[in-house]
Amino acid sequence: MIEERKKTELKISGMTCATCATTIEKSLMNQNGVADAQVNLGNETAMVEYDTTKVKLTDLEKAVTDAGYGVINEKATLKIGGMTCAMCVKTIEGSLNRLDGISSVIVNLGAEKAYVTYNPKMTTVADMKKAVEEAGYQYLGIEGEEAEDLEAAAREKDLRAKRNRFIVGFAVGIPLMILMYVHVPVAEFPFSMAYFMLIVSAPAFIYVSHPIFSAAYRSLKNRNLNMDVMYSMGIGVAFVSSLLGTSGILPEDFLFYDTALILASFLMIGRYLEARAKGRTSEAIKKLVGLQPKTAAVVRDNREIEMPIEDVQIGDIVVVKPGEKIPVDGEVVDGESYVDESMITGEPIPVLKRKGDDVVGGTLNKNSVIKFRATKIGRDTVLAQIIILVESAQGSRPPVQRIADKAVSYFIPTVLTIAILSFVAWYVMLGNTLLFALTALISVLVIACPCALGLATPTAVTVGIGRGAELGVLIKNGEALEISEKLTTIVFDKTGTLTRGKTEVTDIIGSGIENRELLRLVASVEKNSQHPLAEAAVREAQAKGIELEESEGFDTFGGKGVTAKIGRKEVLIGNRILFSDRNISYQNFEEKIVQLEEEGKTVILIALDNEIGGIIAIADTLKERTKDAIKEFKKMNRNVVMITGDNARTAHAIAKQIGIENVLAEVLPQDKANEVKKLQERGEVVAFVGDGINDAPALAQADVGIAIGSGTDVAIESGEIVLIKDNLMDAVASVQLSKKVMSRIKQNLFWAFAYNAALIPVAAGILFPFFGITFKPELAGLAMALSSVTVVSLSLMLKRYMPPAKKRGEKINY
Repeated sequence: MIEERKKTELKISGMTCATCATTIEKSLMNQNGVADAQVNLGNETAMVEYDTTKVKLTDLEKAVTDAGYGVINEKATLKIGGMTCAMCVKTIEGSLNRLDGISSVIVNLGAEKAYVTYNPKMTTVADMKKAVEEAGYQYLGIEGEEAEDLEAAAREKDLRAKRNRFIVGFAVGIPLMILMYVHVPVAEFPFSMAYFMLIVSAPAFIYVSHPIFSAAYRSLKNRNLNMDVMYSMGIGVAFVSSLLGTSGILPEDFLFYDTALILASFLMIGRYLEARAKGRTSEAIKKLVGLQPKTAAVVRDNREIEMPIEDVQIGDIVVVKPGEKIPVDGEVVDGESYVDESMITGEPIPVLKRKGDDVVGGTLNKNSVIKFRATKIGRDTVLAQIIILVESAQGSRPPVQRIADKAVSYFIPTVLTIAILSFVAWYVMLGNTLLFALTALISVLVIACPCALGLATPTAVTVGIGRGAELGVLIKNGEALEISEKLTTIVFDKTGTLTRGKTEVTDIIGSGIENRELLRLVASVEKNSQHPLAEAAVREAQAKGIELEESEGFDTFGGKGVTAKIGRKEVLIGNRILFSDRNISYQNFEEKIVQLEEEGKTVILIALDNEIGGIIAIADTLKERTKDAIKEFKKMNRNVVMITGDNARTAHAIAKQIGIENVLAEVLPQDKANEVKKLQERGEVVAFVGDGINDAPALAQADVGIAIGSGTDVAIESGEIVLIKDNLMDAVASVQLSKKVMSRIKQNLFWAFAYNAALIPVAAGILFPFFGITFKPELAGLAMALSSVTVVSLSLMLKRYMPPAKKRGEKINY
């Protein structure tokens, strides 16, 4: 059977610490057919690559639930017409179940509805509609306006439950703690203080700590140790000791009811704050999703019909009025209007759209009615591609994460050992009281926190990559962040990257032929080519009203030139290399060629019937921010290199204008990747900046490929970073952003390690012999709660980060 690999993203609920992520990864990897599983604690997702011939989506979801966690899918109720019997039910269920991403389908014949649970990353309502109609039944829409947003509902419910638990815990625990220090006469109570505290605290304790003990049970059932096991041991020991003290087995000094309750409350408030903060890490994605309109006005049968966005088909004529968002990608067929594309390209000034121009879904129509033909819908639109790319990147990991992963795998056994050793040392070896030894044991169990380690990297990556998307810089994976920080050399392609790629003919010099005739022959040949130099010659001929002929036998010589027959003349157009290869002399023009090249112009040579017929000089203007970008990279101590197919003299003339000293000239397109490789062999860490199409091999070879997406072409396969806006300052911004994110990851890891390294020994009582300082379990619980919140909060600060290179430019406004 042929292997069929797919990637999917599962939304996970119930994770509380880094060991939860490891547990889920192990459970998924144990499934036959799963090639890779990466769990991101920060945005609570699992990215799974699997073979669909060996394992199904439902198996993956079962692996997660068997590990003790939940999978959040969406639900939709489809209204279906045309069903008559039980076989219809079976047919529709079978048709829907064949779609990727469907978890369950229940079709109710009486209600004429299908209740579908599905993964929205893999399938859409539009896919379901198509499946129902192809099965021969009527799709009558969705029950309600749209599918229930279970993720948002589940998050809100979880936050509400956590908030209620810690409120109840503190409301009961704090008065109990006060009672422990304020001696109330026992005569005022019909029974002892110990029993009074037990009766008051027990219901609150069970309510507050139930999720912690449940999670610990699930973990032990699956033979895993996670922090819930540790916390359960800590607060469990405190509560059981209190019970023993109440019953008289232990002295009354062992009343920890208030400690157990306040500890559980601190754990809960920590998780509440952490969950709330984690919910904000993906706000950039929510904003992007919010750009997508829910409905579109489509012309059908000469009538304008309002319909859900999912029902729009390729080829439909869509009408957009002033102030409305463009629903899908398309080509204008009627009308003129200014469209605000700042959310996609970053350009603050609206662009005039006329007949034949492309429009992008999610952009805003400003001042007039336009009609356009839909060319891309659903997952194929520019906005959808950006969302997919960013979500995928947010689930990836930079190599630095391996440090935290390794630390977490050893963390819990180490802490358990320290907790037990501290108890034994204080009670058995040093002869301290059982109460003191027990307090140290509880404090160590509670204060240890691998959550901060587990959150350090994914939260920073999620927020940083989301911030990049807001700024028009799409970073495809976490590894690109780490490498970008280490770059030593930036290699720029010249044409279309440093320059506009909009070339103009500046000089025409014929030999025994009129300039106009020479241009006619050249343009007639070059109209078959897509090269920027060829396009310049064709534009010049058209501007002068020259009628072009059809050519015969058109052929190209990679990176050297082209040839074709115009009438009876054989026309050869190319550079010096091609003319030398063909033994065609051009010495009469050498002096003029040198002069033009020193002016930074590219000169093409023309031979007619193997004799030099003249030359044409073409100039390409620099992009507006090219010099600024080069200047910024030099300030960052990066070595800057320009690579081009131009001859050395022209290349150096242009490089001098820009401020680049290192030039690789006369490099054929297929050799650009080799030049990058040579730099890497010399120990350089190389970024290649190119247009993402012609430069694909070099972008792939570079340590980091930075592809200019030109505003609409964001789904570029080559390159790890895509610049939506055609502005080289964004290349600088991408490196600055990467550096900032990596700096924040290292900061997070430092605080996570430092917190545990400093406070675990303090909790174990290391300061007591010298300063008489002990760490109460309640304070340990508070410190634990603050550690994760600190790390997530530091990551969230990236949301406001503006790379210096962007400060003088415009950012994308959502």
